[in-house]
Amino acid sequence: QVQLVESGGGLVQAGGSLRLSCVASGRTFSSYTMGWFRQAPGKERTFVAALGRWSATGSYDADSVKGRFTISRDNAKNTVYLQMNSLKPEDTAVYYCAATSKYGSRREDDYSYWGQGTQVTVSS
Repeated sequence: QVQLVESGGGLVQAGGSLRLSCVASGRTFSSYTMGWFRQAPGKERTFVAALGRWSATGSYDADSVKGRFTISRDNAKNTVYLQMNSLKPEDTAVYYCAATSKYGSRREDDYSYWGQGTQVTVSS
């Protein structure tokens, strides 16, 4: 069992930056692929980024965030991060951290463990 707790959301102006953190409980954090998803108001939850346990670089939803967001992890701290730069109003959403045993997955259905979400609001 893995429990995930996100933090770092908030209100920021367009062009600004935020760093989200997700702390996982359990001793097997390093064995999971960690992902970030987001859900904008009135829309379905969508994939943002994922990072496998052995990956040096993450995979991203290229159309919306690549080049602006960076996923990273610190296995010693059981923490995954999402650095978000050059934020846009369309990045406004609840951001969820999730964990899966399926290496590198981008599919929401593959993720077994979810955090409660953290709100990110980008003003224009």
